[in-house]
Amino acid sequence: MIKELLETRIRPAIQEDGGDIEFRGFEDGIVSLKLRGACRTCDSSTVTLKNGIESMLMHYIEEVKEVNHVLDQEEEVGLHEFAKFEEKLRQQKGPQATASSNLDAAE
Repeated sequence: MIKELLETRIRPAIQEDGGDIEFRGFEDGIVSLKLRGACRTCDSSTVTLKNGIESMLMHYIEEVKEVNHVLDQEEEVGLHEFAKFEEKLRQQKGPQATASSNLDAAE
């Protein structure tokens, strides 16, 4: 039933936005999904995953309690390296410097 909902209702909407979704598993009420394409790097992908996909799956399938986004090993390494780099920059600039505060100052 989960795969059917993903294929018939969710995937077409995500593909319209240039992304895709892949079912990775279901265990203990948790659906694991992989976002691909444009959705992988979209800032609102977490919101889409939680508010849209999770809500729909929980509405139609009572066994679903949560939906999680699964990262590939390369993505996990990339995020870890980015976090290390961001921390290094923050230390060089001081504790008040963040990416958002720098963007605000540029406006």
